[in-house]
Amino acid sequence: MLGSAAAQEKPDIKKKKADEQHAPAQERFGATPQAFELGQIVVYGDADKQSEIGGQSISQSIVSADEVHKSNRNTLDDALTTTPGVEVANTGGSRNERLIFVRGFDRFQVPLYVDGVRIYLPADNRLDYGRFLTPDLAEIQIQKGYVSVLSGPGGMGGAINLVTRKPTREFEGELRTGVDLGNTGDVAAFTTSGSVGTKQENFYLQASGSFRNSDGWFLSRHYDPVTIGGGVVEDGGRRDFSNVRDWRANVKAGFTPNATDEYVISYTHQEGEKGAPYSVKEPVRGITTQPPGTTYQRNWNWPYWNIGSLAFNSNTAVGDESYVKTKVYYNTFDNLLSAYDDAKFDKRVSTRSFDSYYKDHAAGFSLEGGTELIPMNTLKTALHYRRDVHNEQQLTAPGATPKPKMEPWQQTIQDTWSIAAEDTFHATDRLDFVGGISYDRMSILKAEEYGGTPTPKLYDNPLSRGDAFNWQMAAIYRQSDASEFHASISSRTRFPTLFELYSTRFGDAVANPDLRAEKATNYEVGWAGRPVETLKLGGSLFYSDLTDVIQGVEIPSPSNPAVTTHQNQNVGDGRYYGVELYGEWEALANLTLGARYTYLHRELIDPIRPTLRPVGTPDHSAYLYAEWLPFEDFTVSPSVELYSSRWSTDRLENNFFQTKGFALVNLTMNYRLNDHTSFDFGIRNILDEDYQLADGFPEAGRTFFLSSAITF
Repeated sequence: MLGSAAAQEKPDIKKKKADEQHAPAQERFGATPQAFELGQIVVYGDADKQSEIGGQSISQSIVSADEVHKSNRNTLDDALTTTPGVEVANTGGSRNERLIFVRGFDRFQVPLYVDGVRIYLPADNRLDYGRFLTPDLAEIQIQKGYVSVLSGPGGMGGAINLVTRKPTREFEGELRTGVDLGNTGDVAAFTTSGSVGTKQENFYLQASGSFRNSDGWFLSRHYDPVTIGGGVVEDGGRRDFSNVRDWRANVKAGFTPNATDEYVISYTHQEGEKGAPYSVKEPVRGITTQPPGTTYQRNWNWPYWNIGSLAFNSNTAVGDESYVKTKVYYNTFDNLLSAYDDAKFDKRVSTRSFDSYYKDHAAGFSLEGGTELIPMNTLKTALHYRRDVHNEQQLTAPGATPKPKMEPWQQTIQDTWSIAAEDTFHATDRLDFVGGISYDRMSILKAEEYGGTPTPKLYDNPLSRGDAFNWQMAAIYRQSDASEFHASISSRTRFPTLFELYSTRFGDAVANPDLRAEKATNYEVGWAGRPVETLKLGGSLFYSDLTDVIQGVEIPSPSNPAVTTHQNQNVGDGRYYGVELYGEWEALANLTLGARYTYLHRELIDPIRPTLRPVGTPDHSAYLYAEWLPFEDFTVSPSVELYSSRWSTDRLENNFFQTKGFALVNLTMNYRLNDHTSFDFGIRNILDEDYQLADGFPEAGRTFFLSSAITF
């Protein structure tokens, strides 16, 4: 579901005038009644929470809870698969993490939020989007290209926000359970989610949670095992080492003393553990021998991957024309990466086996204020501060005798500030102009490391600092209640992570504390509307110009110039451009047809590596779907996902591999027994297509699912 225009929301002031102005937009693009408004990064279409100031968004997509449930897309990467302008990928390699690209921008350049609080891993921000569950969410917001400067630092190419629920009735609840079956008929995963809440005159309480457990998913029956060094890494059936276990819980308490003000305390906690499937094309200790010229894969898993977030949100009206919003939060991240001697995952006596512990936390706040200077103009300002503290420690060869080697804890501290201003000018009843500027600053206050020869010791890395200036402009023209144009330019930056600044990649790279921020200038024009009552159309043309892109380059080793090593440098430039189109037609009273198409072309220019390829995204992708109601309370929804070929790479981006395009045919059916009970049944990848998002890492074959929901 897509909306358009360009600034963030103002609280519930002058409700009647807001309703008159924004009701048509709400009808066109919809709203999520149970969404936690203070946790949204942009609200569009929720008319009774808007004012005449706008509350609009350039190129926003919303994935609703209903869309997640009916198609059984229970993880964040899967839920965004069919969103125009968004591509899902796999890192491959030892980490085997799920990725999301927004118009070609990756997890470093597109911040992830939960209820407006950024989830950021200070060491490397290598988020695994497969760890974030979706069944208990109210909605998922995706900003593409234009992200308001009021949202804080980052937002170079977009933003993703997971919005939790807020009760709308005196007492309400929901319970969902589901099971996935592989093409063998065996269980692939169990999923359960639930929520309960109450809304009273001056307060509300809400609790929700989700749980997913899988012993591993199943490969296509068309998968052919690959023989390597006299052995086979993966013989088919259930994908080896693809087991995962995740859960998340959210609780919140809100105080609403009047019609405009709101004060909320919330806590979100999630825990996960996972295996990491091997590449089927490379040797593995304990499974194959080593062919000449190759190296063995690492034997990694994650016993725990946990995130917590405690937050206070408030919204206070100041008179009839102004407001103040605050957000204060404390985040934690605890992670254990365990490496083993071989694929049996029991022996840990060599130096290639270890336990790597991360114990991180972050504290921060944001203040936002807005006022209507004159009836046709609104000024908003924001201040953001965040301190990230990263602690790491490594235990080498845990099973060695007489005792393993334990490093001391190493700590890195980073401060980030941002100050922003945004002005919205209503030139006419139908034409708005929006402009914004911000200044971001990053400082590394402490950067400890442990290493050196012949006697390792704790030492301080050189400190790093950086600042960046951002600006953006947009125009929104509402031709009529059923037609809207927008155009925007947004220049945003993102600072390098600690990994990019200091990581030696287990001795394969050299630190570079002088890295500068990457920059992207995003241009866009678009239109959305209803030419006739039964037809909804829209589309955007976009172009992004990237400079100072951080790329790994080969350099002589400082300790031995005859040996080549790697270092991150600001040597890259790039261009991303393309088009997004979508349409939905109510062909009959009981039949709706829809289509979404994205063309995305990426060019990365690295003067040192002319063969560099942009990885993870196809040039062409499309999603075709239908919703047919053969009789009341029963819906049949067939769909087809189409993708062209894409590139993937190895760990150090030395070699690139092209995977072929593919098509996935899906079918879902929903039966509503009554107002409180419903059932979903479906088949994903009906044709049992054998396909890959990263070379050597085949994806799931035909999968069946059955779920039920009880609401009250």
